[in-house]
Amino acid sequence: MDLNLKNKNVLITGATKGIGLELAHKFAQEGANIIFCARDYKLIQNNVSDIKKKYKINILGKECDITNYSQILNFINDVKNTFNGIDVLINNAGSGSNETIMESNDEDWQYYWDLHVMSVVRLCRLIVPLMKNNGGGVILNNASICASQPLWYEPIYNVTKSALVMLSKNLSNELIKFNIRVNCINAGLTLTPDWINTAKELTNNTDSNWEEYINNIAKENTPIERFASTEEIANIFLFLSSDCASYCVGSTYYVEGGMLKVIK
Repeated sequence: MDLNLKNKNVLITGATKGIGLELAHKFAQEGANIIFCARDYKLIQNNVSDIKKKYKINILGKECDITNYSQILNFINDVKNTFNGIDVLINNAGSGSNETIMESNDEDWQYYWDLHVMSVVRLCRLIVPLMKNNGGGVILNNASICASQPLWYEPIYNVTKSALVMLSKNLSNELIKFNIRVNCINAGLTLTPDWINTAKELTNNTDSNWEEYINNIAKENTPIERFASTEEIANIFLFLSSDCASYCVGSTYYVEGGMLKVIK
């Protein structure tokens, strides 16, 4: 199936590892030009070099903390100077938290609010005019199954990801008149480096290992009894970015192996 993504300009936040990095490679395979930002300069340079070697596309990778508005402005200015518009924006950057509501502090709430919600608002304000000038585009927001089915140990993550889902719905209503389609993805358990690192830490100096820990989590929580690969999640983003999904507007798509316990 031709997804008609060749020569499209795709901007991905948080694209140096996990789902974001998989997205960069997947879109590059389709012939799309890749623009991405993250906080680790070394990882950015390594990934830019790797993608350039594998695919004949244009690519720009920049260091940017998307919780910082001035850094977002500088990043988008660099994008404007390099690319003629943006066709697809994927708000992927995000991170889990670990706290209770009663013991959490205001600084943590503000940080994750800026990371998961305000960064999307700010990027859309800057990028939507570029999409309008090009006749339209696609915005995809990477939320989480936790937006609907919260995990007990990360209430800030749950709340801010839930807000991202509502933001996506409101954005979709506001932007579809400009031929800009907005949708949201709620992924379930996905085998990312962060999950592997956490599993290794928790099983260090125990009789278990990280693979066994991951397998047990999957069996306890998903009927499919395994984690998703980053490729499986990325495939949904590619489809929703393509002309094949031209009637997909304002929806949240669950990709969670049956983990969700209610009808949506």
